[in-house]
Amino acid sequence: MTAPLRVVAPVSGTVLAMSGVPDPVFAGEIVGPGLAVDPTRGPGEAISPIAGTILKLHPHAFVVQAPGSHAVLVHLGLDTVQLGGVGFTLHVAEGDVVQEGTTVVSWNPLDIEAGGRSPICPVVALEGTSGALEGLVEPGATVKAGDPLFVWS
Repeated sequence: MTAPLRVVAPVSGTVLAMSGVPDPVFAGEIVGPGLAVDPTRGPGEAISPIAGTILKLHPHAFVVQAPGSHAVLVHLGLDTVQLGGVGFTLHVAEGDVVQEGTTVVSWNPLDIEAGGRSPICPVVALEGTSGALEGLVEPGATVKAGDPLFVWS
């Protein structure tokens, strides 16, 4: 049994239920449950939502794994893989150990939106079950990067 894991918002913005994400993989919680954040427009940074190791790192998405525990996916915008990394600056590498709040990627949600893509950021409890998430922030709430989103038991 792993200890409960606190997951914080990687970006500032408005919280959305996963069912409200306009992408069937995320909305259907196929890779796991969680919440999404519609980010504040303008240049910004995405931070690590937990302390752990950068398991996977792409310009548009990253996975952080807590020590001996759960892994959390942060996806910066929808269909942003098509950008081939343009508009994203990486600040860490795969295998790096990060603290909650460490800057992982710089980006500008306004540029993503101007290019015709959604800047919404799903925050996914990979391979989790929706019943394992507690203390979920209510959709519609405004969060700042680093504010608690949910606890994963």
